[in-house]
Amino acid sequence: MVVQAIADLVLRISGGSIYLVVLLAGLFVAITTALGSLSAFLSHRLPEGGVEFSMAFASGIMIVASFTSLILPGMEYAGFGQVAAGIVVGAALVFAIERLVPHEHLVQGYEGPEHLRRKLKVAWLIALAVIIHNFPEGMAVGVSIVHDVPTGLATAIAIGLQDFPEGAVVSLPLAAASGGVAFPILLGVLSGVSEAVTALLSAYFFTRFSILLPYGLGAAGGAMLYITIKEVVPEVYAHKGREFWMTLGFFAGFLLMLYLDSSL
Repeated sequence: MVVQAIADLVLRISGGSIYLVVLLAGLFVAITTALGSLSAFLSHRLPEGGVEFSMAFASGIMIVASFTSLILPGMEYAGFGQVAAGIVVGAALVFAIERLVPHEHLVQGYEGPEHLRRKLKVAWLIALAVIIHNFPEGMAVGVSIVHDVPTGLATAIAIGLQDFPEGAVVSLPLAAASGGVAFPILLGVLSGVSEAVTALLSAYFFTRFSILLPYGLGAAGGAMLYITIKEVVPEVYAHKGREFWMTLGFFAGFLLMLYLDSSL
């Protein structure tokens, strides 16, 4: 199948090294994000509904990946208890980060400690929001590859594909607001790099402490579910009148991730 063939090729290139596999997967998601960010050179505005459609597409991928690549494999590996505990820890970790780190959502606005709201420029607040959102995705790539290379690579491919429009979602609004493209593109590139770094750190930790892998699978799944349900979905449906296209975007991402999993 397609993903299995890609997994075999990556394993040959990497010589069987999990770290090199994760590095290649991390580079893929970083490059797709960077390519999306380069769209700031081409246009200073998104098509109407472009942000929400891209986020809906990403949410479909993240929900399927949370279960098929992380939660269900973890339960097959170690049962319900450890994975459930990991889900709670992952969701609680993102919840705590959102409360402690100031950041700005493109639709919902500011979130974090109120006394830090005026101390950072909006661009940096958006950058922090992107990093918070990319943390679960990077962790999902690293942990799922440690557990099973083909499944992890399917996750990386899907996340990389949704990172292309995500890079545009980050860069284009900033380009329109600032009138320049250098900083928005740099920010998009850095958001992809942060995802790759998180994937590598997660892989390193869970290969060194493999006994905690079921907790890690649950934590990555819980973190992605929290981000999707609490952050992405409300922003997708924040504007009335576009529900059909947003739902279409969600199912496009949903079916893409299912297809990649069926290609194993």
